[in-house]
Amino acid sequence: MLTRKQHELLLFIHERLKETGIPPSFDEMKDALDLASKSGIHRLITALEERGFIRRLANRARALEVLRLPDSIAPGLNAQRKFSPSVIEGSLGRNVAPPRPQASTADIVAANMISIPVMGRIAAGVPIAAIQNQTHMLNLPPDMIGSGEHYALEVKGDSMIEAGIFDGDTVVIKRGDTASPGEIVVALVDDEEATLKRFRRKGASIALEAANPAYETRIFGPDRVQVQGKLVGLIRRY
Repeated sequence: MLTRKQHELLLFIHERLKETGIPPSFDEMKDALDLASKSGIHRLITALEERGFIRRLANRARALEVLRLPDSIAPGLNAQRKFSPSVIEGSLGRNVAPPRPQASTADIVAANMISIPVMGRIAAGVPIAAIQNQTHMLNLPPDMIGSGEHYALEVKGDSMIEAGIFDGDTVVIKRGDTASPGEIVVALVDDEEATLKRFRRKGASIALEAANPAYETRIFGPDRVQVQGKLVGLIRRY
């Protein structure tokens, strides 16, 4: 038996597929069900898939297929969908092909992950050498990073501890060359020092502000600092 929200989401996906042939986005589903976040949609989608009502197609964005509807709504449709065997004709009669195994929840989650490169270490303290080359890949859920190009960096130092960023954390950065005052950015100083700091403006100059009173704010001319991206996520292992 489906919950009310599962029932509403299944019908919304079904109607949208009938109208446009394209599944709704997670934002559209969230708004249609009046949920506060997309994580609730993820849970509903997983529950519907585990109960055999929908299927997610791997390696395709927004790829959802409605396999059946509740019997109270479309018993005829379900009867048609339930009987769709593949057969092999032979001299001994007809043999129904074995059912295709269902993907596990872990397989589904893995197929929907997005890989971003980890580009070495970033200083949250005394600046270190500029960002290193890619070291490995990191898999993240799509709703953690949104649109745009992203990369990750391992934090070295304690200058951002009052912003909740600690030595050993991994920060997720959205690539870009602009930032608003107060945002935490990856800044490249004089083309050779990379640092993670809060971006400020002091008149015509740029200030890179630590989140630790033990470190002084550093001020540079605008031609000495290049914004390489801004912080959008953080990963911590315990």
